[in-house]
Amino acid sequence: MSEESKPAKVRKGDGRRERGNRTGFTTGACSAAAAKAATLGLLNSEVAETVVCRLPNGSEVTFAVTDGCVEEVAGLAHAVIIKDAGDDPDATHGAHMTADVRILPHRAGEIILKGGFGVGVVTKDGLGLEVGGPAINPVPRRNIIDNVRAAGSELLDHDGLEVTISVPLGDEMAKKTLNARLGIIGGISILGTTGIVRPYSTAAFRASVVQAVDVAAKQGQTSVVFTTGGRTEKFAMRQLPELDESCFVQMGDFVKAAFTSAVKRDFPKVYVGAMVGKLTKMCQGLSVTHAWKAEIDRDLLAESAQEVGAPADLVEEIRAAETARFAAERLAGLGLTVAFHRALASKAIRSLKTCYPGHYHLTILVCDFEGQFICRLEENEVL
Repeated sequence: MSEESKPAKVRKGDGRRERGNRTGFTTGACSAAAAKAATLGLLNSEVAETVVCRLPNGSEVTFAVTDGCVEEVAGLAHAVIIKDAGDDPDATHGAHMTADVRILPHRAGEIILKGGFGVGVVTKDGLGLEVGGPAINPVPRRNIIDNVRAAGSELLDHDGLEVTISVPLGDEMAKKTLNARLGIIGGISILGTTGIVRPYSTAAFRASVVQAVDVAAKQGQTSVVFTTGGRTEKFAMRQLPELDESCFVQMGDFVKAAFTSAVKRDFPKVYVGAMVGKLTKMCQGLSVTHAWKAEIDRDLLAESAQEVGAPADLVEEIRAAETARFAAERLAGLGLTVAFHRALASKAIRSLKTCYPGHYHLTILVCDFEGQFICRLEENEVL
C-alpha cells in the first residue's frame, strides 16, 4: 500500500479490503464495437440497438448502441458505445466512444482509420505510433479494422470506408491521465490488448511504466527518475529542476519493470525518489513493493536503527512495530532522521545494483511524509 495515499488502516492479519471484481471493456473494444455498428448501419440503412463485436482476445461480446443514425445520401453512419470499465477506477469510464463511418466511392477494399475530437495526437517518439497520428494503439487499431472489414465486406467489394473515432469530453478525461507527459496531446488514448478491463489491473500500470521509460529514451534523455507516487515525484522534481518532465516516471510498486526498462535503454543516470516504507522494500530486493506482496522487514529496520545509535529498547520496539513509519517517527525524536534514512538508502543502492546490474549511476533521494527533503545519496558514496 502506497504511503502517498491515505486509505483506511489495514492491520496485520486483516483480510484483503473488499473491492469489486466486475470486469469492463477497454476504449479499444468500445471503439471497435461502435465502428462495427456504424458499418452495419451503412449496409442496413439503420443502426441497430445492439452489436456483437469480436474482441482482441477472440471472445464475442454484445454491446448496447446509442445515438445511432444513417445519412444515406452522404454515405455516412454514426454510432456510440458508452464505455463501462466495470469496477475499475478508470478515468475513461462512461466515455462516449463514437464512430463515424463514411463510404469512400470506388476505393475497393480500403479502410482508413482516423482520430477525431477527444482522441489524443501523438507528438513524441517512443510509443510505437506515428508522430502526428492518432493515439490508437496497434492492437485496438487492428481490432477496429478487422471488425469493420468483417461487417462491411459487401461494401468493400467496390468501395472503401473511412472510420473516425472520437470521444466527446476526451480532452478533459485526458487531464486525469499521464498522456501529456508521454507526448499525447488533446485527448485520451485508444487502448487495450485483450479488450477487457480487469479491476485494479497491475498489468496496465506496469505497461505504462515501461512505456514512459521508452518515451524518455526516445527523447534523448540521459536520466530517468523513478518515484513511488505523486508526492515523491513532486519532491524529486524540486530536487532536479534541470531535468525535463519526460525524465520523471511514477513506477509505483513496479521496481523490476522500471529498472529492467532503464537498463535495457542504457540510461547513464537513474534516480529513485522514495519515502521510508518503499525505500525499505527496495532494501529487501522486492521486485514489487505492494503491501500485499510482502511485509516490511522489521529486522532490517531495527538493524538500521541500531547502526545509527538508537537505544536498545527502541531498537526492539522497532523490531516489533508494524510499519516503517513508526521507526522514522521515533528516530526523528532523537535527531537521527538523516542518519537513519542514509543507512536505508545505502542498503537500497546495494540491493538495486545487485538485482539490476548495469552501467548506470544510481542516486537515491529521500523525503518525509510531507514531501520534504531528508537526504540524497550517490552510489559512489556506498559502493
